[in-house]
Amino acid sequence: MATTTSTAAHTTLTSVTLEVADLEGARRFYRAFGVDAYLSLRASETHSTGFRGFTLALTVSGPATVDAFIAAAVDAGGEEVKPAVKSLWGYGGVIQAPDGTIWKIATSAKKDTGPATRDIDEFVLLLGVEDVKATKQFYVGRGMTVAKSFGGKYAEFAPAQSGRVKLALYKRRGLAKDLGVNAEGTGSHLIVLGGTTAAFTDPDGFVWEAPTPA
Repeated sequence: MATTTSTAAHTTLTSVTLEVADLEGARRFYRAFGVDAYLSLRASETHSTGFRGFTLALTVSGPATVDAFIAAAVDAGGEEVKPAVKSLWGYGGVIQAPDGTIWKIATSAKKDTGPATRDIDEFVLLLGVEDVKATKQFYVGRGMTVAKSFGGKYAEFAPAQSGRVKLALYKRRGLAKDLGVNAEGTGSHLIVLGGTTAAFTDPDGFVWEAPTPA
């Protein structure tokens, strides 16, 4: 008796690759910043202007740790885009790496319960998209599982068991506003995502690559 094999796509975010103009400079920056274990880097001469439509976010234990990561980034050549401040939800700030990637460092804690550390509790890739509901359904169709969803404003997917990064969707203009930058931008996102059975590009132009065979 013949058997059938499911051909449904299965996608889990397992890696993030940033494309940078200065490969050695980016390596030095991300080592000093303390996130080099979470990223891959590769040289690229592809052009991009303005907001690239995404941010990488670190969730940490307390305000002192937020400040420590921001200070390390600035000391290594990053730019403080939005100073760390208290808010209703916690404490956080935004920096931009020399390669142009925007990072948000935040905590839900408003007071420290211990000294600053270099530990990262959660590493999140937030994609700024035009239609959260439509893009959410696109990824569900590729085998991803929704963990949280707030109408057409935000969606978060369950991370891969072996993955170190979580994927979430946010309205592009809302994300830019939260970061304190202009929402306009053109050219490449300069980010490539890994963890799929076949290469594809999502509705907002974010590129996914299949793993390289051993």
